[in-house]
Amino acid sequence: MSPVIPTVASLLLAALWGLSVFAGWGLEAFCSDGESSRACADRLGMVSTVSSVFAIAAAVATVTAWFSRQSTLLGLAVAAWVAAEGVLFIGGVFVQ
Repeated sequence: MSPVIPTVASLLLAALWGLSVFAGWGLEAFCSDGESSRACADRLGMVSTVSSVFAIAAAVATVTAWFSRQSTLLGLAVAAWVAAEGVLFIGGVFVQ
């Protein structure tokens, strides 16, 4: 398999994670109800912190895979991005 496919998947998942955490997509999706939105935003911040552990691991795996030309790391990177998104989504559902 070409390394382009998992690389593009990693970049798209990284963009989705970044927009969810830093651009407010996660807040809009999980904390849009009025009166409890501040408490929800605080709880979602904790979920984002936990999710960032997986995102950092995914970013490191992606960069390492490209510089060392190890395509097996690209699969690990995609899995780590999926885990970061999963933690963010499942955590967001629980903080509502």
